[in-house]
Amino acid sequence: MQSIDQFFPLLKQPFKAVITSHQKPDGDAMGSSLALYHFLIQLGHEVTVISPTNWAKFLEWMPGTDKVIDFEHNRAKSTQLINDADYIFCLDFNILHRTKHLEPVIKESKALKILIDHHQQPDTPSFHFGISDVQMSSTCEMIYDFIVHSGHSVLLNLDIAACLYTGLMTDTGSFRFPSTTASVHKIVAHLKELGLQHSIIHENIYDQSTEGRLKFMGNAFLNRMQVLYEYNTALLAIPKTDIYKFDLKTGDTEGLVNYLLSIEGIKFAAIVIDREEERKWSFRSKGKFDVNIFARTHFEGGGHANAAGGRSSKTVDETVTDFKEILETYKSQLTQLNQK
Repeated sequence: MQSIDQFFPLLKQPFKAVITSHQKPDGDAMGSSLALYHFLIQLGHEVTVISPTNWAKFLEWMPGTDKVIDFEHNRAKSTQLINDADYIFCLDFNILHRTKHLEPVIKESKALKILIDHHQQPDTPSFHFGISDVQMSSTCEMIYDFIVHSGHSVLLNLDIAACLYTGLMTDTGSFRFPSTTASVHKIVAHLKELGLQHSIIHENIYDQSTEGRLKFMGNAFLNRMQVLYEYNTALLAIPKTDIYKFDLKTGDTEGLVNYLLSIEGIKFAAIVIDREEERKWSFRSKGKFDVNIFARTHFEGGGHANAAGGRSSKTVDETVTDFKEILETYKSQLTQLNQK
């Protein structure tokens, strides 16, 4: 994989491009995709954003979301666009299988593939150009750098700013995670200087819960939460019946796992949700406990040191049993009082 700066000269010539991200795109995936879209079209390129799946309703306010194509609902058009593309920008994922059913279409395309991502252990042989930096707070931070370092900071506008801020805010936990460096705050300051109204974005993302979602959260904490103090761990196991009962939509469980870390003494938080095809795990941690290693070792997943995901083909009860048995292996790490 050639470095991303080797791609900058290619921005001068018109091209057709597709931008994609991981399935069920979150604020950073959608934000970085749309920010790059708004940048590239200003340079005169023909660009389409294709999401592998649908996305949360609370992201639909973002400028350009109405032009995003859902691959699962428009496979023929998406496939044709990918086959016709000169370049495919792959954002916020480190390996192609995270695009779900879009993976074989991307692999078969003759387009050059560009990786911009901050997750650990990227599959660099699958990409022609790119940058992978786990020190970055978000892919949106990397897209900001892509625009500035390519010599086009003058093209930063309010549409781009709104998209970038969304990813910066959501992937840093509203700027409280350790990944929130001085550089992140400098970017936000620049976006504010452009005229960004950050409070509106916060309302669009965090103040859009339905009554059903709040009732679901109350039920989850009352009836589905297990606090395993002997491991400094908290767990939520969400059965499919809860999803149906409270009529949950894409994005309604996002961020739920973070609440578990607010419990005093908890170092490790996990949530498993019963999806149609599989059981999806999300892991969060404080301090030195590496959930990326945990997810990769035991649940076919990965991510960051303090935030990762995984999966299981077993039932909810079975995979929870596995999780608890695995915890014993990490008891000494999780119970160290000097861990920070």
